[in-house]
This record gives sequence, structure tokens and C-alpha cells, in this order.
Amino acid sequence: MNEPLRIGVLGAARISGASLIGPARATGHRVVAVAARDRARAEAYAAEHGVERVAGSYAELIADPEVEVVYNPLANGLHGPWNLAALAAGKHVLSEKPSASNAEEAAEVRDAAAKAGTVFMEAFHYLFHPVTRRLHEVLGSGEIGELRHVETMVAIPAPADSDPRWSLPLAGGAVMDLGCYSLHALRVLAPWAGGAPLLVSARGGERAGAPGVDELLDADLAFPGGATGSARCHMAYDRLEMSCRIIGSHGEAFAPNFVLPHMDDRVVVRTAAGERTERLGTRSSYTYQLEAFADRVRGGARLPLDPDDAVATMTLIDTGYRAAGFEPRPRYVMS
Repeated sequence: MNEPLRIGVLGAARISGASLIGPARATGHRVVAVAARDRARAEAYAAEHGVERVAGSYAELIADPEVEVVYNPLANGLHGPWNLAALAAGKHVLSEKPSASNAEEAAEVRDAAAKAGTVFMEAFHYLFHPVTRRLHEVLGSGEIGELRHVETMVAIPAPADSDPRWSLPLAGGAVMDLGCYSLHALRVLAPWAGGAPLLVSARGGERAGAPGVDELLDADLAFPGGATGSARCHMAYDRLEMSCRIIGSHGEAFAPNFVLPHMDDRVVVRTAAGERTERLGTRSSYTYQLEAFADRVRGGARLPLDPDDAVATMTLIDTGYRAAGFEPRPRYVMS
């Protein structure tokens, strides 16, 4: 149980410093290798972050017998192909969201994980932080009554035009990068809502100069128990906003930043009895996530996320795209 994970990182993405390197250091796990398209970049990354060595390619890293866990933070379109390659090599996989470019590919990843018999998890890190757990506890306790409505908004200022998040071949778009959180946060409320939500309608806006790529999308959903939901995302907003508001028959619970709770760890509860603010701690959600993943790999502990969950989320994303007049993201063609 106490043996450190031996992790290999695909790519030299900036997010990995916060999403994996820092948490691994904090929890005592080893980052044994990194690979990037440019070896010099991988070498600089390894030197900066204390990675033990550099692999010559993604394929070489996946084939390395010392690497037991592959972390995949590549561009969205590369999640599916390299998740499949890592699973075929018998590795455990922690994949940045979304797990694939579309639902069909996500189902292939799910089936590959079942065949491999290894652990595969889509990195919805927010779910492991006390902020989200507290939102669920407040709803489950009955303090705010029965679920009536949920509002999620995940928005950031626009990345540069050259950013791969604006690339259709790389499965870019606001829903892929941000709206997946908005939709997932509604999906996980199924236990208190009579089941998973279904899409009612969606409206989106296309990014100028990037045909087929969504800059924003608003989705309306309905739960079997009668509650409704609004899942919004915007990748060219005037500020960062990542909020979740759960409204019940007797009050509401609100998290100003459920996606990055280390930036704002508040949960605000409002009922007829008054308002209170709880602070749940600024320890990184990524650190909680890596601990849970390691407990699964080493001890078989249960996870709230599995490959079936990844397929269900991707199916809802594809449905939202079609309803808003977009096509689901195309599968990336490996050269």
C-alpha cells in the first residue's frame, strides 16, 4: 500500500506541474519519466520538475517496464489514441478529461481498460475535494430540501488563437475544455435527482476563425425526479468563473469555484434560518485525486469515477454539440 506509484508523463504540458508533479511530490510518488515531441523540451521539463529521466518518444515511455502509470495531459484529440496505447501496454492510466474525442472513442477506451484489467480514470479532480463533497453532503442531508435546480458556469478568458484548444482536429472547444466540468457536475447529482439528467436543449457560439469550434455553449437539462439544470461554459469570457449553485426546496448551497477550490474554498449555504460560509481548505484537488487513484491501484479502493462514467459524460457532450448545431469532435488521425 505504501509503495510509491511509478508515473510516466506524456508531454511537457504546463498543467502537469499543478495537476501531477506537485501532487506526486506532496504524496511521495515517483515521476520516473517524461516524453515530448521535442526531446529538448522534455529535458528542460525534467530538469525543472525533478523527473528521473527522459524517454525518446511517447511510445518509448509507454513501453518502459518501470512506468506503471501513464498520465496523459496531451491535447484533447490525443487523449483517446494514447490512452488506448497505454492500456494495450498494460499500464494504469490517469487521463486528463475528456477521455477521448467523442463517445464512440470513449467506449473503445472503456473496453480497452476492461481487457487490460488495469485502472483507468478520467481526471475530474474537483470531485475529490472537500468543497464538492460538502455540496453533496448538504444536499443529501435535506437541509436545503429536495433538489429543484442546479446551475454550473465554467468560463475563462480566451486563450491565444494559436492554442490547441481552438483546434477542431485536436478536439478543441469550450465544451471539451470547460463544459465537461459543467455537465459532469450535474451528472453526479443523479443519486439525489431520481437518476442522470437528460439534455433538453442547447445553444452555442462558434469561435471566429475556427469553423466548427465552440467558443461558448449553454445546455438545459432535466432530471427524472423533476429538477432542472443549466450547464454553461465560455472560453472567451471577461473573467474566470467556475461556480456551482444547487437550489433546493428550502434553500441553496453555492460554491464560487468548485473546479479550482484551492483558489476559493468557500461553500455558502442559505436557508430560511440564515446564511453561513464554510471553508473547506485550499489543499489542491489534484492532490486528493492522486491519493485516491493510488489507493485504487495499490489497495483496490473504490473510485467515484470509472470508464463507464467517462463514456456517459462524452455521450452527453456529443448530444449537447448536436443540439447546439455543432458536430461531435472528430477522431484524431495519427500520422
